[in-house]
Amino acid sequence: MAANERKRILICDDSHLMLDMAKEALERAGYTVLVAQDFSQLANIQEDQKLDLILMDVQMPELYGDDVAMVLREVRGVRAPIYLLSSLNADELAERADEAEIDGYICKRDGIDALVQRVKEILNDDM
Repeated sequence: MAANERKRILICDDSHLMLDMAKEALERAGYTVLVAQDFSQLANIQEDQKLDLILMDVQMPELYGDDVAMVLREVRGVRAPIYLLSSLNADELAERADEAEIDGYICKRDGIDALVQRVKEILNDDM
């Protein structure tokens, strides 16, 4: 990746507020952020874009995000790191991420600053 290219993050969450706050904070941190509020939007973005990270809400109206993450990884062959993003407790998130065979999780309860810091760690950015 060229030095001037911004890393691309996809956030899939049904909460307008969460999407807006996370998108703004991550863009301020230097990332390009794509958002999806449902799985049809997710499918359109995922097929069209090269992504460096996917953040997937667990409790979505249509399906659980960990199930979708597992399909993205196993069926669609997505290689970008996939992290669950939820307000569920850490033990449950860890178990769900492990069962879905994805990369990990981020707790919404920790706040937006913690989200940005964790994304930087995941993407090995010192921005």
